[in-house]
Amino acid sequence: MTGNYTYWISTALLSLLYLASAAAYVAKRDWVRQALADLGYPGYLVPVLTVVKILAVAAILSRISVPLSDLAYAGMFYHLLLSGLAHIGVRKPGGALPAAVGLVLLVASFATQNLARDIPSPDALAMAAQQATLN
Repeated sequence: MTGNYTYWISTALLSLLYLASAAAYVAKRDWVRQALADLGYPGYLVPVLTVVKILAVAAILSRISVPLSDLAYAGMFYHLLLSGLAHIGVRKPGGALPAAVGLVLLVASFATQNLARDIPSPDALAMAAQQATLN
């Protein structure tokens, strides 16, 4: 039961983080372009990242396909990791805080997804733990 709550709370917070970020990309397009330029990234990434963030949340919440959901988790992992490292690389560690929080939420969501979902992911950590306790 705790795993179910952990999954849904962490997934909801992670989804809100990503959807709020996508909304900021739309509402503050010029500011976001400048922020990405300050990190050394091209401005054309703004619309791409906006769409990808929304699709990643949709893939995880809808779980139309387990492999697609796991791919969305992987994409989020790399995005959050690279985002945090980019902020640290330009000596702005405060900007890495949302990425660090996102990584914690992502790990919690991914690790507990099999406890809350009907169709298990073969890649989730919780499945390996469950099978270890059964054997």
